[in-house]
Amino acid sequence: MTSPTPASIPAEQVPVVIIGAGPAGLTVANILRDASVDCVVLETESRTFIEQRPRAGFIEEWAVRALRRRGLADRLVERAQAHHECEFRFEGARHRFEYAKLSGDRHFVYPQPLLVTDLVRAYADTKEGDIRFGVRDVEVHDIDTDRPSVSYTDPESGEHRRIACAFIAGCDGARGVTRTYVSAHGGRIARRDHGVGWLALLAEAPPSSDCVVFGIHPRGFGAHMARSPQVTRYYLECPSGDDPANWPHERVWSELHARLAVDGAPPLAEGPLIEKRVLDMHNYVVEPMVYGRLFLAGDAAHLVAPIAAKGMNLAVHDALLLADALVAYGSGDDSGLRGYSAACLRRAWEYQEFSQWFAELLHGPSSGDPFRAGSAGARLRRLLDAPGAAAAFAESYIGKAFTG
Repeated sequence: MTSPTPASIPAEQVPVVIIGAGPAGLTVANILRDASVDCVVLETESRTFIEQRPRAGFIEEWAVRALRRRGLADRLVERAQAHHECEFRFEGARHRFEYAKLSGDRHFVYPQPLLVTDLVRAYADTKEGDIRFGVRDVEVHDIDTDRPSVSYTDPESGEHRRIACAFIAGCDGARGVTRTYVSAHGGRIARRDHGVGWLALLAEAPPSSDCVVFGIHPRGFGAHMARSPQVTRYYLECPSGDDPANWPHERVWSELHARLAVDGAPPLAEGPLIEKRVLDMHNYVVEPMVYGRLFLAGDAAHLVAPIAAKGMNLAVHDALLLADALVAYGSGDDSGLRGYSAACLRRAWEYQEFSQWFAELLHGPSSGDPFRAGSAGARLRRLLDAPGAAAAFAESYIGKAFTG
């Protein structure tokens, strides 16, 4: 049977359709709901899935403050651990770096599934916002007109539905329909492939340090990041495209000990590995982040490899700017929407540049290139020994304040 064309499907009417229920989409939805701007959130996955999907867990303090001003961070502030420093392990020695003393800001450890859970509860349960899970066949239409729409298939009835709107927020990630649409209609994608992978691990083991540890080693980068009193996140540099099956329990712990063990450091607490997947380290930016009435936010617009824990923070930044601009538009001020892409891209490129700089520091010593290895060592020593370099790193590591 031929599916009905979108124009032949009776359409609902709502000012804003948000595609994707991640941190960006749910932040936009909550702010619009609080401002009495009607919206519908469409999500292809189930609620259970998005509340359990493993993702990053570091939130910069400016983002926490901005979410808290909007009533979206109460549980985060109550439950999250605050981090003030990190540690580099290099050439057999430990080097503490107190970035909070230099920048005045901290990181909060709060895994993305917890933030998503909080935001879903606030929007769907407390505010009774309209969110539709498990939708299929999502498509966007007439984006370059003042009457765009979104069509989808209802998961329960199998019916084709259409929502007419004034604006669409594309918050559906790297593989979503909105990024694909912009790319197919002239959007430029700038991409950087770091040529390495990270084996991402979750261990049922207590943290072995009170801060993030970066192990810089000729065998490859390794990292330790506390997630809870009982669970620790580890990373191991590995070949791009590697198979997690190549990393049995014994090999994982052998490499973690080799790359993170230094004199004076507590021994690593071992435990069962409850997650094991390979992340290829690459970055991209879509320019512009707007096409007609479609506004991209979060990973739909840019991806930052987890090298510097920037992805969720960029998603929140986009969402705050977009939500505020949509609210202002309702009062006759379209300046926020007109300036949205440029404002977001400024921070996106700052974070991309820092990610690239940091990646070379972490991966240079294991690159097999003596020049890269020597340059990375000099970069790290300057960071540790020169106050000006330390202050610049701290500012980039924690992120600049949100001014919206």
